[in-house]
Amino acid sequence: MQVYEALVKGLESAGVDTAFGGNGENVASLMLALEHSTKIRPIMTRHEQAASFMACGYAMYTNRLGVCFATVGPGAFNLFSGLAVALSDSYPVLAITGFIALDWRGRGAVNDTSGLNRTPDSHAMFAATTKKSYLITDIADTCDVLEEAVNVAYEGRPGPVHIHVPQNLTARGVSVEDYRDVRVDVAPVRPDPDQVEAIAGALSEAMRDGRGIVVLAGFGAIRSHAEAAMLRFVERFQIPLMTTLDGKGIIAETHPLAVGVFSESGHARARKAFSEAGVVLAVGNSLNQHATFGLREDLFDGKELIHVNIARSEIGKTYVPRHWLVSDARLAIEAITEALERKSPPVRPPEVVGRDYERRHIVRFPGKIHPGELAQAIGRMLPERGVLLADAGAHLAWLGYYVDLESGQNFRKTGTFGPMAGHVNGAIGVKLAEPDRTVVVGCGDGCYSMAGFELMTAVQNDIPVIWVIFNDHEYKLVKLYQLATYGESALVDFRNPDFAAYARLCGADGHRVETIEEFEEAFRAALSSGRPTVIDAAITRWALPHYSPSPKGVIPGLWEAIEERLRHE
Repeated sequence: MQVYEALVKGLESAGVDTAFGGNGENVASLMLALEHSTKIRPIMTRHEQAASFMACGYAMYTNRLGVCFATVGPGAFNLFSGLAVALSDSYPVLAITGFIALDWRGRGAVNDTSGLNRTPDSHAMFAATTKKSYLITDIADTCDVLEEAVNVAYEGRPGPVHIHVPQNLTARGVSVEDYRDVRVDVAPVRPDPDQVEAIAGALSEAMRDGRGIVVLAGFGAIRSHAEAAMLRFVERFQIPLMTTLDGKGIIAETHPLAVGVFSESGHARARKAFSEAGVVLAVGNSLNQHATFGLREDLFDGKELIHVNIARSEIGKTYVPRHWLVSDARLAIEAITEALERKSPPVRPPEVVGRDYERRHIVRFPGKIHPGELAQAIGRMLPERGVLLADAGAHLAWLGYYVDLESGQNFRKTGTFGPMAGHVNGAIGVKLAEPDRTVVVGCGDGCYSMAGFELMTAVQNDIPVIWVIFNDHEYKLVKLYQLATYGESALVDFRNPDFAAYARLCGADGHRVETIEEFEEAFRAALSSGRPTVIDAAITRWALPHYSPSPKGVIPGLWEAIEERLRHE
């Protein structure tokens, strides 16, 4: 059995059914092994970066191993952006790349990345963007290396791993004589009972003293499938719940206890609930920039923070909690609920300000579509269990603010690493992992221009993703930052092709829309067609996304910004 045949068979035994990759001579025998596999579907991308993003999408909600592959050198390096996403956002992903023959290292071989004699050191680079990188030097170690890599990807906080396969191990006559299936044996991260009791005691005390409690749920709660446990917890103890952008949908956003998104582009009612709370229970989030109004040092002043995260390294990195718990989010909430029920604290229904407080007015401009109205239409028409992915850009703020998810639906931005086009391509992986779910991408025209050519990958493989392009011919967020910081903008405008016509030329469906009515008609057609579809929506440039630089609200945030500027003048 050749080395790549052994790796493919091992992946089959680990339950992998899809692998995303790019072409290359160095991985030619891997491509043959995948073609001959009856269990793994190979998806060949136009660019390897897309393969890494697709592997992230595949692992996003399923917790199945996302697999991507690339040839040696430049092809392998194209995987780094997706692996960085997997590292920051906790996706179990395996990257397999070629490597030059071991006896050629440092001797002038094409694509040498050994780190010798002024060649880049790919092993160090992959080690910096994964949990662990492996170089197979002895073919007898193939199954051991694969098994360890897969288990490391899942252990603790999930993340990416990488395997280098040298060219000399792929030669004819070199074979794996000791093949065995991969054993995946990863224990869940369970909560410490003593810490659970301490947290339950603190929550019980706060309830008895009448100090408000609010839950801040992040993507870790979604990844651990804590939806039912979280709903039971907040309903049983009548605790308002707010989310990060990536925690949207952990319970229905129309639920009476749901107070919205807590972030710079979030909801006023979430900020109000936070300001009135004495205790914040943060579950499954890392308290990163978007959920902390730019890592504000005073965010938790006068409040008790209780932090639950699967990784010890995420706890206390910016904010020191009174209590903390290293645990899978679902197991943690189940344990806290059980412990708190034993203490039988008084439960008083909270005063939760509903959407009337938020209002979310849209001031319409003549001409093109208001992006807030476009976001509302997407949310209103998104089917049950639909997945809405937002790429990096102003459209993310519009979608996070104006879309209300129902139970079973999901929303995801491009995470802490935040690459443009991450979800333009990642959506294909999400759809292949969960073909029964509708997958919609809200992306800017800048994002789509970077990677929209992977539409051909969707067409070739009959993958019915829907891309909605927020088209205003500019990099909106960069422009707003330039204007706010420097008083002028530059180099943010560009010309776009007819994206709908391009889609049709590729063999997909394409719609160009300039009114909300046209969009709704096109979106309805896309939902029913079962085909890859691009909807090119012309949006107004004049609308500004909702933004508050302070948890105290928009006006106090503006005053803070003015005072900060005066201090530096």
